[in-house]
Amino acid sequence: MLPVEDNDSPMTLPAAARFVLIACALAAAGFAALLAVLWFVQERLLFFPTPLPANATLSLDRDVQERSVEVPGARLSVLELRLPDPSGVVFFLHGNGGNLASWFVNTDFYRRANVDLVMLDYRGYGKSTGRIESEAQLHADVATVWREVAPRYRCKHRVFYGRSLGSGLAAALAANEQPDLTVLVSPYESLVALARQHYPWVPEAVLRYRLRTDQALPAIHGPVLLMHGDRDTLIPPAHSEALLARSPTARRVLVPGAAHNDLQDFPVYRQALAEALATLR
Repeated sequence: MLPVEDNDSPMTLPAAARFVLIACALAAAGFAALLAVLWFVQERLLFFPTPLPANATLSLDRDVQERSVEVPGARLSVLELRLPDPSGVVFFLHGNGGNLASWFVNTDFYRRANVDLVMLDYRGYGKSTGRIESEAQLHADVATVWREVAPRYRCKHRVFYGRSLGSGLAAALAANEQPDLTVLVSPYESLVALARQHYPWVPEAVLRYRLRTDQALPAIHGPVLLMHGDRDTLIPPAHSEALLARSPTARRVLVPGAAHNDLQDFPVYRQALAEALATLR
C-alpha cells in the first residue's frame, strides 16, 4: 500500500535542490566576506611605500633642501629644489610606489626650466611617518604641504604636477587653488572607473578611495596638460581621452611607445613639458 499523504506536514525539497541552495548561500557568504576584507585592506592594494630610516640622505645637491611638515598624527618628508631666482614652482605629487629617493630625479630638467621643484612623500613613504587611512586624509596632507610652501611663490608661476596616483590628488588641489598650469601624467578618470575596468566584480560601494579626477577637472580654470603613454596597460590612454572631453582648457599629448613607468625616457614627453613650462615665463 502507498503511504497516506499528510497535508499538514511541511514540504521537503529534493536533495539536489537543497544542495544548490546551500551552495549559493555559502558562495554569497564567501563573497560578502571577501568584500568586507577588501573594504578594510584597500590601503595594501593601492599604496606600495618604500620606507627609509630617519637618517637617510635623500640628496647631496647644494640647491636641494630637505624639510618636514607636521600634519595630524604624522610628519611628512619634503624635498625642495631651491633656485636663486626661479620663475615659479612645480608642486609634484608622485605615484603609489617608492619614495622621494626614487622620484626626486631629473632635477637638471627643472634647473634648465628655471623652476623650483617641491615634492612630498605620503604617509608611510620614505621618511614620512604615520600611515594612510582615508582619501580625505590624503587630500588634507597634500593641501597642508602646499600651504607651507605657497607663500614663497605668491608673485611667481605655480604648477601642480600629478603622476599616476598623484594625478587625482593634483587635480583636486588645482580645482581649489587654481594654479597657472596643471600637468596630469598617466591620469585616471577616477579610481572607480579604473577598478571597474580591472575588477568589474567589485561593487562601487566598497571603494573607499575614489579620487574623482573627472569631477575635479571641469573646475580647473587654467590650462591643463594631459600626458599618456600609448602603451600604458595599467591606466590605459582612454582615461586621459575621457578627461580631455571634460575640460575646455585641456590638451593631450600621447607619447608613442611609452608605457606607464617610462614616459620620462621619451623626448616627446620632455619636450611637451618643457614647452608648457616655457609658456609661463
